[in-house]
Amino acid sequence: MNKSLFSRIDWISMLLYLGLVIFGITNIYSTTFDNTPLELFNPSTAVGKQVLFFVLCFICWLPILFVNPNFFDRFALILYVLALFALIGLFVFGTNISGATSWYLLGGISLQPSEFAKMATVLLLANNLSKFQSDLKKPKTIARAFGILSVPALLILLQPDAGSALVFFGLVFVLFREGLSLTFLLLGFGILLVFILTLLLGTSIVILIFTFAAGVIYTFLKRRYQKLKAWPFLASVFVAGLFSFSVSFVFENVFEQRHRDRFNIVLGLETDSKGIGYNINQSKIAIGSGGWIGKGFLNGTQTKGGFVPEQHTDYIFSTVGEEWGFLGSSLLIISFAILIIRMMLRAEKQTHAFRRIYAYGFACILFIHFSVNIGMTLGLVPTVGIPLPFISYGGSSLLAFSMMFFIYINLDANRLSI
Repeated sequence: MNKSLFSRIDWISMLLYLGLVIFGITNIYSTTFDNTPLELFNPSTAVGKQVLFFVLCFICWLPILFVNPNFFDRFALILYVLALFALIGLFVFGTNISGATSWYLLGGISLQPSEFAKMATVLLLANNLSKFQSDLKKPKTIARAFGILSVPALLILLQPDAGSALVFFGLVFVLFREGLSLTFLLLGFGILLVFILTLLLGTSIVILIFTFAAGVIYTFLKRRYQKLKAWPFLASVFVAGLFSFSVSFVFENVFEQRHRDRFNIVLGLETDSKGIGYNINQSKIAIGSGGWIGKGFLNGTQTKGGFVPEQHTDYIFSTVGEEWGFLGSSLLIISFAILIIRMMLRAEKQTHAFRRIYAYGFACILFIHFSVNIGMTLGLVPTVGIPLPFISYGGSSLLAFSMMFFIYINLDANRLSI
């Protein structure tokens, strides 16, 4: 290995990556342990498949590290188009698993193209914003950026896989770093507020609340600004009411019952510890039973009893909580936090906009996955089915996140070169 390149690698991030992956494999082994001898490279077992994909990740590491960093900028559009074709192909050649046509089944190995579409989308977004970042306040540039995020998200939503689609819209936070007006952030919070209030109170109450609030604000501001017009406030009430009505319609007529139940449980509108809320309830029991230091590796009673469904995938954090306790869970969360913050801090040292934006984009995807997955296992957000990066079982997820991480390592190591 080139000594100068070797010395420029962010080894702290590399060690965090290795630690997270090894810890993930350890917990996958625990959740699937059945008293049989450990076979690390047996593809018929979950831990064996994960180890083999980990080996594949390291095979990808060297070529990604040594490729010219400009390659990712130049070929971003091609990679994005290939990702879209892979997503479209699912509707013809895809395999339905757990109600979603999100996988290709190739010789006993399932690949989920949405995981790789995240990487391609971040690359094209970085490519686009690095060229038009000075114009991010213009509607055309904003529409182009949102279009890059929306196309793969909508294709994934049609599978249907709402959880993965959510991750793409989370990339909007990258746009704020690059100059997008905070008005859009306030608009986003307003949409979220109307959404939650509609589910809790209904459309009629939401309209009454917004009408009262608009009236109070208008009356207060009118005293200071005599020429203030009333129509913007009336328009905001109308838009809020229209959106609230659409939320009610979609919730009742488009969402499946299982989706409605998940939202109702998280919002406290329903209590169902044996039905749709079983997963969340058992997950919280497992995490709570771990106490401060946990029950110990392979000693989790909830884990060994198989009480938490999908524990080696979406709910693997419940194993961490039960067997490693508050201490182990905290160290895992701190490790993710250090990795994400470190990536953003080093991104600010970049001399090239594409490389800075890519680092922020990858950090954003990591944060969305990490926060939503852990929030899901704690019952703080609805179950949407997205993995905990580097920890959850899943070859596609591990490979895609590792490739994104290695691209970050490449761009960071070459941040002084243009």
